[in-house]
Amino acid sequence: MDRCDVLIVGGGPAGSSCAWGLRDAGLDVVVMDKANFPRDKVCAGWITPAVVSALQLDTADYRRQHTLQPITGFRVGLLDGAMLETGYDHAVSFGIRRCEFDDYLLRRSAARLRLGEAVQSLTRAAQGWVVNDAIQAPVVVGAGGHFCPVARFLGTRVGRSETAVHAQEVEFRMNAAQRASCAVQAGVPELFFCSDLKGYGWCVRKGDFLNIGLGREGSDNLSRHVSAFRDFLGRRQLAPAEPAPRFQGHAYLLYPHSTRKWVDTGVLLIGDAAGLAYSQSGEGIRPAIESGLLAACTIRNAAGDYSGEALAAYGEQLRRRLGPRPARDLSGWLPADVKSRLGGRLLTRRWFVRRVVLERWFLHRYEPPLALS
Repeated sequence: MDRCDVLIVGGGPAGSSCAWGLRDAGLDVVVMDKANFPRDKVCAGWITPAVVSALQLDTADYRRQHTLQPITGFRVGLLDGAMLETGYDHAVSFGIRRCEFDDYLLRRSAARLRLGEAVQSLTRAAQGWVVNDAIQAPVVVGAGGHFCPVARFLGTRVGRSETAVHAQEVEFRMNAAQRASCAVQAGVPELFFCSDLKGYGWCVRKGDFLNIGLGREGSDNLSRHVSAFRDFLGRRQLAPAEPAPRFQGHAYLLYPHSTRKWVDTGVLLIGDAAGLAYSQSGEGIRPAIESGLLAACTIRNAAGDYSGEALAAYGEQLRRRLGPRPARDLSGWLPADVKSRLGGRLLTRRWFVRRVVLERWFLHRYEPPLALS
């Protein structure tokens, strides 16, 4: 039996950040993931300066061997509508490839790794938890994304009673001809809101790589929306028509919609496993990293007491960080057509796109840095 002090299930940004946050705590930390790293991970893939700061990321060192595309502007509008371009005199984000970024953070975490192992069983024992009859730990951190097996153990009916965002996307290296014909500028992502405002599509160019995708609340007719979006991109010469890349699907919960239980005796959920994605943009990387660091802080402060009461501080810190969940959608009283017309008009206003859509919803420029205690 392999014994450790903390078992983290999931090696993405949430799990690796939690492990990294425990690196100096004198604890034996194991990260377990069903995949071998580096592995493909669909994600539009950009990080804000707040993420760089929280991770103490040495950008000069990182870009020596990895993609790190400075983002200095955005083009925003409705699908098939006019686009507004907003520029900045400095990098407001950085485009990354998740296959590289996740592997880098995981290797940097200094944790012991058990990769290529899926969770088959999770049982309580006198000394905490036993996973797959092979690993024993007093505390388990669920960081396995939307379909995390630890979340299932806590009673989450994953995918059944939850209103999730469903997305399809692809990232690929463009050949010389594709690069020459692609109208997307490196460092200037394009964001296209659906006419009903229930989702948006994107094109993000990172050097030779292009990421395109579309996400919407709910899964109804997603394939039809994605197909229409691809046709639109082809007409605008924003994505190559041939060869047609294969899109991959994934899902995640927006924080206001999530009802997942974050803490129990000897267990915490972080990142997408906890359902923490920002409501307006759907970004999950910053909430994943910050929740991982908050979980690590809670585990350190618990000093071996992993009762539900001792770990409850994590949930309290998370709520203070992300704010209260609204009891209802404040715009829900508006008829759908009125909401769509109002949203469409606002997306033609430069002040709204810059100050609200970009700086508040996507860049979260006015949120203070994460403070750990």
